[in-house]
Amino acid sequence: MENDKKYKILIVEDEPVLQKTLADNLISEGFNVLQAKDGVEGLSIAIKQRPDLVLLDILMPQMDGLAMMQKLRAKNVWGKKVPIIILTNLGPDEDKIMERVTKDEPAYYLAKTELNVSDIIEKIKERLDQPKN
Repeated sequence: MENDKKYKILIVEDEPVLQKTLADNLISEGFNVLQAKDGVEGLSIAIKQRPDLVLLDILMPQMDGLAMMQKLRAKNVWGKKVPIIILTNLGPDEDKIMERVTKDEPAYYLAKTELNVSDIIEKIKERLDQPKN
C-alpha cells in the first residue's frame, strides 16, 4: 500500500461491538475511519466524504446494505467505482446477495463467521493495492 496516502474507510455496521472493533483496528493500522450505523447514514457519509473503500453490512435497520450499495452505484461515477466489501452473516448461497455483488462490481463478499478482524484488514489492504479502473 502507498505509505504517503492515508486511506479513508467507511464502516457501515449496526453491531456496535463489531463496528468499534473494526474501527479501532483500522485506526491502529493507520487508516482514517468513518462510521455509520445503517444504510441511510452510510449513504449520506459516503456521498459527502468519498471514502477509498466501504465496508458494508447487509442486514441493518432503515436501509439495508444492498439498497445502500445500489443507491451509491447509481449516484455518480465515484459511486460506481468505489470498492465495497460486503461483510455479513448471511451465507454466500443467498441468490439475491450474489446477484447484487456481481452486478455492483467492484464489490466483494466476506462472511463474518469465517474471518477474524485481521483477515478483514488484510482483505482491505489487498483491495486498496489493486489498480483503479
